[in-house]
Amino acid sequence: MLHPKKVGTLPVNGSNKEKQTNEIKIAIPLLDAIEIRGKTISADALLTQRNLANYLVEQRGAHYHFTVKGNQKNLLEDIEFHFDNIDEKPDFTTTDFDHGRIETRNIWITTDLNEYLNFPHVGQAFRVERNTIDKKSGKESREVAYGITSKKPTHATPSQVLQDNRKHWAIENSCHYIIDWNYDEDRSRIRTGHGPENITRLRRFAVSIIKSRKANNVSQKMRQLNKSIRLVFDYLKMTKNSQIVSVT
Repeated sequence: MLHPKKVGTLPVNGSNKEKQTNEIKIAIPLLDAIEIRGKTISADALLTQRNLANYLVEQRGAHYHFTVKGNQKNLLEDIEFHFDNIDEKPDFTTTDFDHGRIETRNIWITTDLNEYLNFPHVGQAFRVERNTIDKKSGKESREVAYGITSKKPTHATPSQVLQDNRKHWAIENSCHYIIDWNYDEDRSRIRTGHGPENITRLRRFAVSIIKSRKANNVSQKMRQLNKSIRLVFDYLKMTKNSQIVSVT
C-alpha cells in the first residue's frame, strides 16, 4: 500500500499559519500556477485520484496519464483481468540498446473498459511490459505496469501512449529514483515540524548540483564525496587551495 508523505505546506483559511500536507493535497495547488491546457500530466500511482483527474480534464483542459497500482485496488484488478484474459500481440513494440542493456517494451491498449471502470474520463487503459537483458551479465528481468489515460485513440496512438509512459519514468528515474535509492527517503524517520520538507529540498539541491556539473553517474559521485568533507569542498571549489576533482 502506498502512503502519502508530508512534503509541503498550505495556508490555513483566515489565518497567517500554514499546515503540512502531502503529495495528494499539494498537487492541485502546484498545478494552479502552471499553464497546462492541452498538456499531458503524468503521475505515479499515489496521485491516481479521481479528484485530480476531474480537475485536469474538466477545469484545466489537460490530459492525464496515470499509473495504476494497489492503492486503487478495484481499478487495478479490473485492468489486470482484462489484459490477462486476452491473447493478442502487443499493439506496439520498441527496443533500445542503451546503457549496457537491451530493453524491449511492449504495450497493449484497450478502449473496452472506458465505460466500465469506476474512474472519470478514461480514454484508454494500457498494459506495459518491460523486458531487460544486461549485456554484460546476461541477466534478464521483466516488469509489468498498468495505467489509464484520458487520451482517446484519436488523440494518442499506442506508440504515443508508450512515449508518454517512457517520459514519465525518465523523470522518475532521473530524480526520484536517485533520491530514494541513495537516501532511502521512503524510510525516513524525519516527520515533525518542517523537517520532512526541508530535508527533501536539501537532498534535491545536492543532486541538482552534481547533475549541473555533468557527472556521468550521480550515485557514484555521491558515494565518492561521502568519503571526505574535503572532497566536497574541492568538488564545489569552496576553498582557495581546492584541488581539481574529476566529475565523471
